[in-house]
This record gives sequence, C-alpha cells and structure tokens, in this order.
Amino acid sequence: MHNGKARLTVCAALLTFAAGFATPAVAQATPTQTPVIQTAQNAPAVYGRATYLIDATTGKVELSKQAAERMPVASLTKTMTAYVVLKEAKLTDKVTITSADVSHADDNGGTSADLRAGDRVMVKDLLYGLMLPSGADAAHALARTYGPGMDGFIAKMNTTAKQLGMKDSLYTTPDGLPKAGGDGYSTARDQARLAEMALRNKTFTAVTSTRTHYVPRTSDHKSYTWTNTNKMLDTPGALGVKTGFTRAAGFCLTFAADRDGHRLIGVILGESASNRRFDTAQNLIDWAVKA
Repeated sequence: MHNGKARLTVCAALLTFAAGFATPAVAQATPTQTPVIQTAQNAPAVYGRATYLIDATTGKVELSKQAAERMPVASLTKTMTAYVVLKEAKLTDKVTITSADVSHADDNGGTSADLRAGDRVMVKDLLYGLMLPSGADAAHALARTYGPGMDGFIAKMNTTAKQLGMKDSLYTTPDGLPKAGGDGYSTARDQARLAEMALRNKTFTAVTSTRTHYVPRTSDHKSYTWTNTNKMLDTPGALGVKTGFTRAAGFCLTFAADRDGHRLIGVILGESASNRRFDTAQNLIDWAVKA
C-alpha cells in the first residue's frame, strides 16, 4: 500500500474543501476524453470528473481528485436504497409489485428488473433485482413499502446520509433518475463512505459480488434471472459494488476489492466511456496493491 508520498490530493479537491464545499447543489457532468490526472509512482491515469480511492482497512486515501465536488451520481443512489432497506426490512418480507412500480421504470427511461405487477417477491430477492440489473422498478417497490411512501423513504435516505457523515449528499429519488425540480447530488468521497458502511453488511456484500441471481417460479411470482451490470467481478477479491449512468451524471462506478488483507474502495464519477471506468478501476486496484 502507499505511504504518504504516494498518495495524491488534487488541487481542485483541496480548493473545494477549503471553500467549505461551496459548490452548486446540482452539477452537470461534463466527461472528458483525455486523462485529467496522472501521478508519479506510476499511478494509472483517470478520466472521470471525480475519482477517489481509499484503503478502508487503514483509512489511507490512496488517490483523490475532485472527491468533494457535488455532482449527480445516477444509479449509485441505489446503494443507499439497499442500505436503508437492510435496516428497515426483514429479508423474508414479501413485497407486492404494483403497476405503478412497473410503469415507473418504463415511463422514466430507467433500467428495469422486469418485475411483474401482482407478484409477491421477497425483500432478499428484490435486493438482487435492485443492485444487479439496477432495477428502478425494484427501487420504487422497496421505497414505497418501507417509507412508507416515496417521501418517507427519501427522508430516511437523507437522515441516514447525515448519520454516516455524508455532508455533501442529497437524495431526491430512490433510484437516481432525473427528477423535475432538481436531481440529487453526492460526492465521490461520500459514496466511498457509504460503500464502506454498506459492505459491512454480509447480505449487501453477497448481493453486490454476485454475477447472476436466479429466482425460481413460485405460487407468488414468476421466475426471474438478473445479471450484474458490474464488469469488475473478474477482478480478484472483487465485491462489486454499483454502476450508474444518466446524461447528467455520465458513467459512474463504485468498486471494491479485498486484497492482501486490505479492503480497497473506489468511486469514479462523470466518465465519458462506459467500459473505461472498469479498466480504470482495475488499474487503480492493481496499482494500490503493488505500490
């Protein structure tokens, strides 16, 4: 792992910190096609608007670039949704899927777990539908049930963010889809903090590190098969965690891996190329382990 000299703190992030994080509530992502940061010590180039990598075992920040800048985080929002649900629900609870849940994903251009109205699905399975295919329908069903109601659930998300010390995060939906009147926002640093806490839950870790989850048909619901959108799972020790994309947020990724007794957690926001975020994450993990 890196010593103090190997760690990078980008000037832009420090200026933001010094200004008390005085950034706009909603930031428009403007991904770039050229590397915006490269360090000595043979650190890999990163391309997104913001990048953050921390050794959660030691607390050392390995790399930080605009990590305190507020911006939309797209479906990384669902990490908080899962975290709140795991606190509020029993895994064996059954949630009845409504037509409103299904239409929410369809009408708002969100990704879907292809849930069927009338099905009664266990919370444990809905968490896979939420995190693997990034189902906005699953997010809507869970938030509606455990708010109760959308407003109640979003309030719980923001209360939890404050409890976790996520001072630069505001949630307005349980799925990260654009919302009339203003999207929510977060930072790479806050999302890494959330991932660190969520990964302490064994169920959450089991979900995010799963490639494919199959739910057999029962009298309560049809069969479902969900495949993880996170291409990091080939990485040794990989734990997921979550992908995201909207036009405003760009391509986003929260990633984590356990290597050599250390848990590395990273966040990339505002990347312009989908696959490159996975390559960058892989390179960052390898760099942090070897240096």
